[in-house]
Amino acid sequence: MREMTLQAILEARDRRAENQRRLLLLHACPVISFTMNIPGPVKNSPLIGRAFQVGLERLQGLLAREGVTPLNPLLTNADTGCEYLCAVRGEASRLKAICESIEDTEPLGRLFDMDVLDRYGEKLSRREPRGCLVCGAVGKGCASRRLHSVAELQQSVKQRLEAGLLAVDGERIGTMVTEALLDEVNTTPKPGLVDRNNNGAHRDMNRQTFYNSARALREYWSACFRAGAETAREAPEETFARLREMGLAAERKMLIATDGVNTHKGAIFLLGTVCGAIGRLWSAEDPCRDPSVIGEVCALMSKTAVEADFVEMEARGKGSSFGEQIYLSHGIRGARGELAEGLPSVLRTGLPHLQAALARGMDRNDAGAFTLLYLIAQGTDTNLMHRGGMDVATAAVGEVRDLLAASPYPNLSDIRRLDDRFIRQNLSPGGSADLLAATLFLLDWETKV
Repeated sequence: MREMTLQAILEARDRRAENQRRLLLLHACPVISFTMNIPGPVKNSPLIGRAFQVGLERLQGLLAREGVTPLNPLLTNADTGCEYLCAVRGEASRLKAICESIEDTEPLGRLFDMDVLDRYGEKLSRREPRGCLVCGAVGKGCASRRLHSVAELQQSVKQRLEAGLLAVDGERIGTMVTEALLDEVNTTPKPGLVDRNNNGAHRDMNRQTFYNSARALREYWSACFRAGAETAREAPEETFARLREMGLAAERKMLIATDGVNTHKGAIFLLGTVCGAIGRLWSAEDPCRDPSVIGEVCALMSKTAVEADFVEMEARGKGSSFGEQIYLSHGIRGARGELAEGLPSVLRTGLPHLQAALARGMDRNDAGAFTLLYLIAQGTDTNLMHRGGMDVATAAVGEVRDLLAASPYPNLSDIRRLDDRFIRQNLSPGGSADLLAATLFLLDWETKV
């Protein structure tokens, strides 16, 4: 971060005005000028740059929705600030309404300065004046009378940047997890699972059931992220305790949306913890996107509680659920173990195979279908064991391993035949499906900045 002199700031303003004039002369249509409203001598930083990028994405998204193509866009990222200029063929008043909607409704909108010049170079005024950055008073009285110090203004901007980016990243988390869940259910073919071909080995659910569940849970992922950020200074176990309470409420919401069908209980536990871990690691300047680090924090948060669960099961000597019975009889730790051990299935199996398939030019569907096979082949899916019994489940896993041994990327027709056999045997690898959804999400979170 560099402090700019008044002369440097004025020179940048003059250059922007000259570029606006050039666009007006070249296209004879309105011009949009987007800058950040940052008082004080520091006009750019990683924090300011991230916020500007959010505003630019919102602006470009709304223009695209209106069917408008920016002409000769000019993007500047300098110490004197971030700038975006473009000419737009459209009605200036409509463009101003779009810009005002962003300024007035987005979490970071108060820091966005989106001007619209009509084809004659006249800047359109806002319908309503904006409030003071510090106290919220409407109008320019605070600025003209210098009621707030530069330090107060800078502190207010910093708080708005951090709070706004937290809200934006929370929204992105909710969207990305929801998309990962929808991509998982739509991945086709999947042995024994609901997909676009059939309902798998299930009679009580279909894709619409999963769609309803995913929509109902969208806010839950954002809330888990915020819970992680809010408890980041507390012990990791405290975050996990809060997430478990939230997970129970999310399960009830899921069951209401699905008329009592369990579609995403495992995902609520697994991905809710992942979102909480991302929140604990979050920083406004550079959110952590490294899946291995996220896995480490999942382990830190959950290990104590999970190990206590296992000790309690052993003391009882019997399990109250099939997952607990499988642990006591075979030592298979299921989703709890996956978290306590730092997401080993996702990190060592899911992500490497998904990335390798995508690198070969496969689309997301086929890459997901092959990745699911490798997750099933681990032989730790307690849902598979529950529905078929240990012997049948072991034989099914062996068949998947044989298929992969013959070819790392089997023909989809072979997977469809495997699907038929899983359906006949009432087998459904739901735990592996949850791991696939977590894999899809973490890949997106890492790569889609």
